[in-house]
Amino acid sequence: MFDDFIVRAILAAVAIAAAAGPLGCFVVWRRMAYFGDATAHAAILGVALAVVSGIPILLGILVITVLTALLVSQLSHRGQGADTVLGVIAHGSLAIGLVAVSLLPGRRPDLMGYLFGDILAIDQTDVAFIALGAFAVLVLLIWRWRRLVTATFSPDLSHAAGENPKTESLILALLLAVTIALSIKVVGVLLIASMLVIPAAAARPFAKTPEGMAQIAAALGISAGVGGPWAALQFDTPVGPSIVVVLVVMYTISSLRSLVRC
Repeated sequence: MFDDFIVRAILAAVAIAAAAGPLGCFVVWRRMAYFGDATAHAAILGVALAVVSGIPILLGILVITVLTALLVSQLSHRGQGADTVLGVIAHGSLAIGLVAVSLLPGRRPDLMGYLFGDILAIDQTDVAFIALGAFAVLVLLIWRWRRLVTATFSPDLSHAAGENPKTESLILALLLAVTIALSIKVVGVLLIASMLVIPAAAARPFAKTPEGMAQIAAALGISAGVGGPWAALQFDTPVGPSIVVVLVVMYTISSLRSLVRC
């Protein structure tokens, strides 16, 4: 039924969704929706860095996204408005990255693939790397789950338990940065925030506990990871945007269900 490239696309999308769903819950709880945009937009600068230095492009993207996460985390804790900082970084880094890529000598990378995703072009090595990265993110997230939840909903209680909410915020930022870097080839820098925000937002009306919301968000993301490539195959549409469209349909159904119950 599926060609090999479609199978690889589904596997990559499912791996990313499994990690992005639970992480997206923290994005929704902490109102960090702009974080995904800021970090993802900075990834274009990572592409330019990789081409200039000769390192693998994914490594260049990972370096820049992690540095951006550290920068945003530090600036937000120094009293500057987080939304303002994220806005400046999001648009500034995207513009700088696009200019930097345009100035590269010789053959330039395909920006469209990084802006909107190029999931059908990934190979087995990419799938393995994405799956291992997503698995590592999930393992660390599960290990720190209780502390992250406590620091999110009650920083004072986190302090009382001898924990440091700032440390947990930094860990969360790094997990988000890694997930975003792994997701670039799936949905691109312009759509990655949707993989974080929409499954969590759609899961919220159905969940009674933080753990339940994370599980439902992961399930919805995985469903879109399968349904998006299938819809793209059927209707000859771009895979990355098709995944997001499926997520939007899920969110719409969830919102309508909430309105009916009210």
